[in-house]
Amino acid sequence: MLLMITYRGIGTCDLGYLLHKNPDRSQQFDVSYGQAYVFYTEASDAVTTAALLIDINPIDLARGKVGSHDGGLFDYVNDRPYVMSSFMSTAISKVFSTAMNGRCDKRPELAAAALDLEAQLTMLPCRGDQELVRRIFEPLGYTIAYDQTVLDEKFPEWGESKYVNLKLRGNVRLCDLLNHLYVLLPVFDLQKHYWMGDDEVEKLLRHGDGWLYTHPEKKLITSRYFSRKKSLAHQALERLVETEAADTTIEENAEVTDEDEAANRRDVFKEKRLSLNEQRLQVVLKAVLGSGAASVADLGCGEGRLLSLLLKERQITKLTGLDVSAYALERAQDRLHLDRLPEC
Repeated sequence: MLLMITYRGIGTCDLGYLLHKNPDRSQQFDVSYGQAYVFYTEASDAVTTAALLIDINPIDLARGKVGSHDGGLFDYVNDRPYVMSSFMSTAISKVFSTAMNGRCDKRPELAAAALDLEAQLTMLPCRGDQELVRRIFEPLGYTIAYDQTVLDEKFPEWGESKYVNLKLRGNVRLCDLLNHLYVLLPVFDLQKHYWMGDDEVEKLLRHGDGWLYTHPEKKLITSRYFSRKKSLAHQALERLVETEAADTTIEENAEVTDEDEAANRRDVFKEKRLSLNEQRLQVVLKAVLGSGAASVADLGCGEGRLLSLLLKERQITKLTGLDVSAYALERAQDRLHLDRLPEC
């Protein structure tokens, strides 16, 4: 399972700063059911390419019954180790988490700039619907190219493979590219490898912030992202529609003023507009601080969004987070940078 990201321009070796991965050496990371490797296939002033390779252990897959409905042969003979899927999404979020957040202390201006970037994805499952690729990626401004092969040249009647090797190219921020891939890769492969709960809605909205609610295929994306789990898809779509309505209201209010004032108001709204989840977190934070509490336990802490806010408050001297999802707790650990906190 291979993802390659290419940066073209001047001083492209700075891609190493943006990804927080040194071009001069390869790195290895533990991910679910295998290992992830980051290395550079090319690093020059004009072109730099970083690769993320996932080596999945098929025995671990069989033991975990990933994607299996009835057991049997599928547990041992399947395409899971090779195709673009939710495994790649989770690897991106773990290996490139800082880059996904748009943070780069050494090159902040580059992290905020639209760059000439290309992503190459091997073995993306399209199941005979190549038009789906265009419907999903073209509205985001990418130029698309893909190649597809026949299953067997000796038996052309078998038809073409349901997988394509896809290239996406556009002028886009690196954090946007990574968030697009994180959300959209599982849209093409409906066998998500981990259990999904309500916290998955928050995850989708966070990574889709600023672009998903305007996407013409947002309903299709949310439905397939949740593997057709209608309740979760409905929750996410409702939130997206609310965001779209709020944005439309802001624009309509701005239109009634003169041109300069409208521009100023749009800038103010853009800076102050918060997602519904962020508003809820702020309300909870205010209530906790107003109560005078110094010790807080967050039951169902998810990925630690509330904990990260409380951690910044001097009033809070003790924090505890509990959740039934091991994956959510891992994400919370990354978000809170527990490994960097001083010992008590």
